[in-house]
Amino acid sequence: MRMRKKPNLIPRMERCARVLVKDPEQRPGHWRELMPGAAELHLELGCGKGRFTAGTAAAAPDTLLIAVERVPDAMVIAMERVCAQELANVFFVDADAARLPDYFAPGEVERIYINFCDPWPGNRHAKRRLTHPNFLALYRQVLAPGGAIHFKTDNRDLFEWSLPQFEACGFALTEVTRDLHAGGVQGIMTDYEEKFHSLGTPINRCVAVMEAQER
Repeated sequence: MRMRKKPNLIPRMERCARVLVKDPEQRPGHWRELMPGAAELHLELGCGKGRFTAGTAAAAPDTLLIAVERVPDAMVIAMERVCAQELANVFFVDADAARLPDYFAPGEVERIYINFCDPWPGNRHAKRRLTHPNFLALYRQVLAPGGAIHFKTDNRDLFEWSLPQFEACGFALTEVTRDLHAGGVQGIMTDYEEKFHSLGTPINRCVAVMEAQER
């Protein structure tokens, strides 16, 4: 679904300028300068309207969270959410996940969140999926040893396709579930997740832990 254009987008983003990083290509190895003493650095790829972003940052105030989003009309809502809650440990980047190695130094990131990404159905679009081996190879470049990818989706086909991709690319699978909230709500939801959970749609989730690969 295409995001509706937001009125006054530029002034709204300017009012939230303190949480927007405009020079990510100048930041490799220096992200923790935004939050000296941060215990860990986490990324969220595709933050949408920011319910998960704000909730996750609030729950882990000692963790620096960088939210990467390509749709400014969604990101501005997330930025406003974070600013309204006066959160100091989350920042936003208007960027493409395909360029992560340009923005982050090797081993700089401890965790990557991928929540409800576009499933890109059809084999001809497979390379656009954020769990495609090409993307997993990029994540390996920025993740620290033992770093992990936390993946959630309502799309069962994407989930089943992604599991062997993780394993083939040197990630060990843990916490694999095909109905995350079967026993009650687990963890922090995205806006999208809450909507589909309320409709009874099962939510798939796994954690993929990066293992060392032979050279």
